[in-house]
Amino acid sequence: MQHRKSVRDILSGLIFIGIAFAFGYAATGYERGTALRMGPGYFPLVLAGVLGVIGLAVVIRGLLAREEEPPLERVPLRGIILLLGAIAFFGMTVRGLGLVPALFLTATASALASRNNSLLRALLIAAALTFLCTLIFIVGLGVPLASFGPWLRF
Repeated sequence: MQHRKSVRDILSGLIFIGIAFAFGYAATGYERGTALRMGPGYFPLVLAGVLGVIGLAVVIRGLLAREEEPPLERVPLRGIILLLGAIAFFGMTVRGLGLVPALFLTATASALASRNNSLLRALLIAAALTFLCTLIFIVGLGVPLASFGPWLRF
């Protein structure tokens, strides 16, 4: 019996293992502690281990695949760039712009990562998300974050 390898599963599993290794390596820089007295590096190290095991299981599944799979599709670079860029943008600007503009621009870019969303739909998603997050985090939870930051004060 000949097995067909699932390239998708193998690549996905290797990505999981790579991310697990990177986070596990970063977690070793923090004190681990013990299971009863966890340090700041304990939980990230455990999660990295779990992700690595899941990645290994996915690779094994890909190696043992029996069904034929469709050919690989193009990598959605637009989505990857917009999502990663939006996250980086939010992290770099939330204190300077404030939660409302930083989140609105981040949500707009994230919504545009999908080719199924038009600009109008992305703006509506961003407005709704910004409104809800402002209610939840600033009004409800009292997170000490300015709605509009010092970069926007004239």
